Amino acid sequence: MALFERDHDIYRDRDALREDYQPEELVGRDEELQTFQAALQPVINGEQPNNVFLYGKTGVGKTAATRFLLGHLREDAAQYDDIELRVVFLNCDGLTSSYQIATNLVNQLRSESNQISTTGYPLASVYEMLWSELENEGGTVLIVLDEIDHVNDDSILYQLPRARANGKVDDVKIGLIGISNDFSFRDDLSPKVKSSLCEQEIHFPAYNATNLRDILQQRAQVAFHEGVLSSEVIPLCAAYGAKDAGDARQSIDLLMKAGDLARDQDTDTVSDEHVNRGRRALERGRIKEGIHGLTEHGHLVLYAVLTLDQEDETPIRSRDVRPRYTRFAELANRDPLVPRRMRDHLSELAMLGIISVTERNEGRRGGTYREYALDMDVGLILSAMQETVELVGVHESVGDRFDGETFDGETFDGESPNGGSDGEATLDEF
Repeated sequence: MALFERDHDIYRDRDALREDYQPEELVGRDEELQTFQAALQPVINGEQPNNVFLYGKTGVGKTAATRFLLGHLREDAAQYDDIELRVVFLNCDGLTSSYQIATNLVNQLRSESNQISTTGYPLASVYEMLWSELENEGGTVLIVLDEIDHVNDDSILYQLPRARANGKVDDVKIGLIGISNDFSFRDDLSPKVKSSLCEQEIHFPAYNATNLRDILQQRAQVAFHEGVLSSEVIPLCAAYGAKDAGDARQSIDLLMKAGDLARDQDTDTVSDEHVNRGRRALERGRIKEGIHGLTEHGHLVLYAVLTLDQEDETPIRSRDVRPRYTRFAELANRDPLVPRRMRDHLSELAMLGIISVTERNEGRRGGTYREYALDMDVGLILSAMQETVELVGVHESVGDRFDGETFDGETFDGESPNGGSDGEATLDEF
């Protein structure tokens, strides 16, 4: 008897739920696509391309829209003999400098046998190599820099849009498309970069539950056999996604996890129970991955917010988090960070979705400030912070969670920040 046998009872094409799947149409982004298409129209007209800046949170369709429209642009440009179009796509995750971006672009434009080292050259020399490769390419070159908020300096963002005007290239028309998950990144750009990079800005707002239902329905028709999904599954996945910052990727991942659980159980249908179990598993994984990537002081800041949350002290300002954080740092035999660095860790936790941040404005007298609150399951966070809790000690606010309990997220009482039990929900709760 074979140990592995094909199983097609649940899925028709599971790959339709993967991140790299490109649907034939993008739903829920009509207005943004129309604006983006207009910004790309000069390419077909044989004109200098616009520089475009897309911004919005993770999972709201920025990269998907870019790949979708550029795919159509390539096909349509091929119909014209006088248009030579090259698209270079570079994800900047892991790249922190203009030097690293420039060397990666050079290597993408060169053959595999003619690559350059990513270290050892003066930045000016790398730029000269980049201009040479772009000039050799000729025609129109669109350079897509995804997640450009990872880059710490904006030299490349000035050099590329200005290359033709500054006489660096003559025979190539360069267009730059920047994609950022963090709109505040744009605020930190120098004025000269803003004026050249952001000719066309397109904001991608979070998806609402209706958008997410349409997206999930589109994927489900390809991914699952007809009649496999119970009626609650797609609306529940969409509701969770809308609650989690309107992230389509999270909703699709949840739908796939529910399908996988149903397949593992050898059931005929995917139910709301599979969705709730899948959400707990995915959330536990996201929390653990995010927390494990924090520095030791990041753990101490999070532990401070968590204990204050359990004492009903949140939402809370950073200045009121500081005494608890300082005490924990002392218990861990660590020197507390200065307030500004502690706030950086609060911002990182907010970016990871572990805590929420709210801007407050009390006018001239009170000024503008931020308040922080826990935004994830307490039990799951504690289960990912075992070493920190052991180092600092079990704070009295969470002491009852350790009476005969383990650090496994499944064995905590699992009360969620909004008061739900163990993360399960039905549509009536949304």
